[in-house]
Amino acid sequence: MIALCIVGIIVLGLAIDFFVVRKIAMDRFAVYEAKAKSINSSYGMISYIDEGEGEAFLVCHGITGGYDQGFDVLSGRTDDYRIIAPSRFGYPGTDMPENSTVDMQVEAFIELLDHLGIEKAFVVGTSAGGTVAQRFALMYPERCKGLVLYCSGYPATEKPTKPVSGMTGPPKMLCNDFAMWMVSPLFPLIMGMESSVIKQIMPMKERRAGVVLDGKVVNKDPNDSYENYDLRNIKVPVLIIHSEDDKLADSEKAKYWSNEIPGCSSVFFSGGGHMMVGNSEEIDHVLDEFVEKNK
Repeated sequence: MIALCIVGIIVLGLAIDFFVVRKIAMDRFAVYEAKAKSINSSYGMISYIDEGEGEAFLVCHGITGGYDQGFDVLSGRTDDYRIIAPSRFGYPGTDMPENSTVDMQVEAFIELLDHLGIEKAFVVGTSAGGTVAQRFALMYPERCKGLVLYCSGYPATEKPTKPVSGMTGPPKMLCNDFAMWMVSPLFPLIMGMESSVIKQIMPMKERRAGVVLDGKVVNKDPNDSYENYDLRNIKVPVLIIHSEDDKLADSEKAKYWSNEIPGCSSVFFSGGGHMMVGNSEEIDHVLDEFVEKNK
């Protein structure tokens, strides 16, 4: 009987923690949701946040993201820059076209810039969003003032000999709030980030389709369509910002491409992990220098 009571107390405590964490996450997301705007494009609805003044930045968010996480990348810079943070296909407020591809995502972002009357923008790619940002710069250099790869993923250093098999992202069964909350204590070990990041990942329902697309298509594209990702062909200024202890995006690949991309600038931090914690002042400084040089 005592053992059952103890188990019951533990289960109750865990349930309370889950609902408290989820409530905090939902309240956070509601703030961003209130900021979001939408347009109808050739690829369906695109939702985005557009705030600030100055040079325009188009932010391509990472996996489990959306307009909220994209905006957070540069949210503290709205006094200096205009931050445009759209949700990629399948993420909050943005439709999923049939047979979605990375190039289709780039075309959708071009339509968004056209709608906003922006001829050229700095393009930021974070994590899995780096794939889209890289293709943007390669496909539309005339619309890109500069490419900023921020804890981004990169193509292989040599042409792969076989396609990537399996998923390259969280399995679909993990793409719900409870499952993500259950594994969040493992975030420091697996991803090198605090468990509290779960409050930025929830709600998963609004992100699930995008996460699955990233795992099936976006993260595989630089391997399966390797010839489309030769970053030596980029004709716009590039700034790479990366942490050497990043557990999710290979810093060795970042270093390789920093030497291969013509005229590339780069900054590598010894710590900070995938979210580059503790490096914000230096990041702001190098970003401002990059913009001033290329605006």
